[in-house]
Amino acid sequence: MAPRRSADPQALTFTERARRQQIVECTIDLISTKGYPATSLSAIAEAAGISKAAVLYHFSSKDNLARITFEHVLEGFRAYVQERVERETEPCAAIVAYVRAMISYQQANRRHVRVITEMLLDDEGGTRLKNPGSHDSHDRLGHLAGLLARCQETGETRAFDPVTVALAIGGAIDGVISHWLVHPDYDLDAAADELETFTLSAIRRQD
Repeated sequence: MAPRRSADPQALTFTERARRQQIVECTIDLISTKGYPATSLSAIAEAAGISKAAVLYHFSSKDNLARITFEHVLEGFRAYVQERVERETEPCAAIVAYVRAMISYQQANRRHVRVITEMLLDDEGGTRLKNPGSHDSHDRLGHLAGLLARCQETGETRAFDPVTVALAIGGAIDGVISHWLVHPDYDLDAAADELETFTLSAIRRQD
């Protein structure tokens, strides 16, 4: 048997990187449509048009492939949101950009949302976290709390606890997306408008 290929992207050839990307995309498709438990290495190999051994050549196991797929999805999500937040020069405008970007990315990448949901939640109806706190990938809570703290420092907002408000805003975003996944006709654009109003109302001065 040929030696397993290094997982270091810098050690891969262009062809190997392309093959790994193809396998990851097939994994995203299958997990998002069939769920993680029903996504086998054989099914991934068939979707990619290669052998199961070829999948294992690039990824040591289903768990390793799922982890890399999950990280790939999260990194794309993080980069999208960060790029839009960093466009804003005003701290409070950056918070609105964050809320909008969180919704718009998920609206445009429903498959990715399904992968994240499958990887974070258990099999009991998808209602419990497999690992409590694991939903805070890329320190999502800390990032939003930091944005809120910087906005507060401008003196344009009321006094509030950034962590608590970040939890409230993040929970509202997650609730909207969870509802949309079950009800695809739910108007996410209108929901984004409401979330912006909700966020600004939560931090705005009351006088």
